[in-house]
Amino acid sequence: MDQDMVLRARVLLLSANRRVVRGTEGLWIYRLLTQVEPEAYGSKLAYVLVEASDSPLVRELPEQRLALLDEAVAVASALGASNPYRAKVLARALAAKRRELKGRPAT
Repeated sequence: MDQDMVLRARVLLLSANRRVVRGTEGLWIYRLLTQVEPEAYGSKLAYVLVEASDSPLVRELPEQRLALLDEAVAVASALGASNPYRAKVLARALAAKRRELKGRPAT
């Protein structure tokens, strides 16, 4: 893991002055920091992934929306059972994935 990138992500996170950094910047920050400290950043990554799946940037890209939701479910599932946010972010990711799959035409 490139420690300079980790430091940069932490600086961006601190300078954002928000509880959760959203958008592509948040995805980059939380994807990187979750590799270093999964229990600390995994729930925020799952949250931002679900949010990103509803972004106008992927509105017409169902495969990308589903990939984001699959990643969110995987990240939330990997959180430890003692993580206080695990149940909430996992339920949110699973619900979003169900809605996405329900809205797709049958193949």
